[in-house]
Amino acid sequence: MERLPAERPGIVPLASLGDGRPRVIEGLVAHWPLVRAGLDGPQAADAYLRGFYRDATVNVVHADPAQAGRVFYNEDLSGFNFEARRERLDAVLDALASQRGAATPEGIYVGSTSVDACLPGLRQENDLALDGVNPLVSIWLGNRSRVAAHFDVPDNLACCAVGRRRFTLFPPEQVENLYPGPLDFNPAGQVISLVDFAAPDFERFPRFREALAQAVVADLGPGDAIFVPGGWWHHVEARDELNVLVNYWWRTAPAYRDSPMDALDHALLAIRGLPGPERDAWKALFDFYVFRDASDAAGHLPSGRQGVLAPLDEAGARRLRAKLLRRLNR
Repeated sequence: MERLPAERPGIVPLASLGDGRPRVIEGLVAHWPLVRAGLDGPQAADAYLRGFYRDATVNVVHADPAQAGRVFYNEDLSGFNFEARRERLDAVLDALASQRGAATPEGIYVGSTSVDACLPGLRQENDLALDGVNPLVSIWLGNRSRVAAHFDVPDNLACCAVGRRRFTLFPPEQVENLYPGPLDFNPAGQVISLVDFAAPDFERFPRFREALAQAVVADLGPGDAIFVPGGWWHHVEARDELNVLVNYWWRTAPAYRDSPMDALDHALLAIRGLPGPERDAWKALFDFYVFRDASDAAGHLPSGRQGVLAPLDEAGARRLRAKLLRRLNR
């Protein structure tokens, strides 16, 4: 994987991130006070975070030590291997402190949580300049954890603030070799790979060998960041007694465009169960109207007669959404 040095602290070279490939930006947030506190040890990072705490509650995962930090399903995929709670953030920090030094600690993990909601003011001292985008900024913290491979719709710039993290990434076309679990029942709202990366079962998941051959691994230290393009699968391992990550999510598509996941759900409803020849016919239509250049489908039509094939603006999106709602509400 390409590793770029930060050209200037806190300045993201967005122009160089538009080719759909992941890359590491070394030292991008090394100047953050949070990063510097973490380098002095978990107690210093804990104290720094508490300086911004204002009675916020967060969603937190507690997992038995036997799970070794893995956030996953139970044995038959009917539930999960952890207990999810709503707790005060200071109580979570207390629990993390109580597990330091334990040979087999309880897994404690706070997933994506709005920075501004749980630690107001933190971004005034620890933030990035992303010109031209309006990102969602989240914080993740806990002790050692393993988050199963998954993908996100938005682009993601993940900044390793405290502790070390390892990202293992796969291009989108490796989806079948990652053996995805249920689409509509998963630990955090996004489909995940069923493969245990720490102990892969190649008898059950033989194609995972091919996925590994295409994988790229990035080890991040405090202050480093990684750009994960939307659609790329990534397994994330937090490797220290206290780990804090701040990430920035954004989409290049205008806000009036819907999530592609909605289209996938509708395709499951309308297309997946059709006979093979009919699915092939729709595959050809989707390729022509959706996946090829727009001029291929509409370039031969007179101006003003392209209808839904014309370049989409906010008004056109509203009309198309209303049409879909009328059809779905039957």
